[in-house]
Amino acid sequence: MQLQQLSYFVAVAEVRHFTRAAETLRVAQPSLSKQIKTLESDLGAPLFSRARGNITLTPAGEALLPLARRILADVETARREVQDLTGLRRGRVRLGATPSLFAGLLADALARFRRRYPGIELRVEEGGSRDLVRDLARGHLDLALIILPLQSTDPALETAPILREELVVVSPSADPPKRPYVRIEDLRHQPLVMFRSGYDLREATLAACRQAGFEPTFAVEGGEMDAVLRFVEAGLGVALVPSMVLSGRPGLVGTPLAPPGLQRTVALAHRKDVHPTHAAQAFHETLLGFLTDAEARGDLPPGVHRTGSA
Repeated sequence: MQLQQLSYFVAVAEVRHFTRAAETLRVAQPSLSKQIKTLESDLGAPLFSRARGNITLTPAGEALLPLARRILADVETARREVQDLTGLRRGRVRLGATPSLFAGLLADALARFRRRYPGIELRVEEGGSRDLVRDLARGHLDLALIILPLQSTDPALETAPILREELVVVSPSADPPKRPYVRIEDLRHQPLVMFRSGYDLREATLAACRQAGFEPTFAVEGGEMDAVLRFVEAGLGVALVPSMVLSGRPGLVGTPLAPPGLQRTVALAHRKDVHPTHAAQAFHETLLGFLTDAEARGDLPPGVHRTGSA
C-alpha cells in the first residue's frame, strides 16, 4: 500500500468520479485507475462499486476512507513538523473561520502574524461552522474559529471559547425599526433574508423563531454573509447577524434584540489526535495576544467581548 494510492483513493471517494479525480490531482485517468486497482488487489477487496457508471463505496471502501484520510493527514503533519525545525522561517497555517469573523476581526490578526512570520504561508477557508468542523475532521485545516455549541459530537475535536458576540437584527438604515429593541416575535410577519444551509446563523435564527412559536417567512435564502447584507441593504428583508459585520456599512443599521437578547460563543478548534505544528501554535498565540491587546485598548467591535482562557 502506497501513500499515492491512498491519495488517489480519497480523491475518487470524495468526488465519486474517476475522471474528475484525475483532473483534480493532475494525473492521467488510466494511471489513477491502475493505481486504484493495484490497491484493491493488495487489500483483497474492491473499494468502489462501478455499476452503470455510478461510483459508490463498497463496505471495504467505507471502512478504508477514514483511515486513509487519517494516514494522509498524519503524513502531512510530519512533513510540516520537519519544516518547522527551520525555526518558523517556513511552513503553513490553514485557518478556517466564518465570514463574519474574517470581515470583522481576523484581517488585523492575520496582518500581525504576517509581520512576525513572513515566511509562513497563510491559507484561509470561509464557511459555516458545520463545514469547518468537517474540514478539521478530514485534516484539511489546522485551526478553525467555529461557533458553539457544536452540531457535531466528534470526540477528536477540541474547542476553547475565546469570544462572545451579540446578534442583532439588521435592516436598511433608510427604514430602521421604530423601537430601540426588536423582539423575536416582531419577526413573525417580516420577510427574512436567510443564509444557506450549513451556517450556524441560519440554525440560530430558525431556533429562536420556533421557540417563539412561529415559522419565519423567507424573502430569499441561500446567501453567504456579503450577499445577505447586500440583500438587506436593497430592502428585501431583515436578517439576524453578528454586530461586528456592520462596521463600515452606512446603509445598514443593527438593532439589539429585546433583553436578554441573543449571543453566540466563538471558539478556537483543532483536532486532538494531531499535534499542532509550530506554525499553527504560533498563530494561536498571535491571535490570542491580538484579542487581549484589542480588549485592553477598547478596540473590540461593538457587541464583542473576550471570554475564556484559550
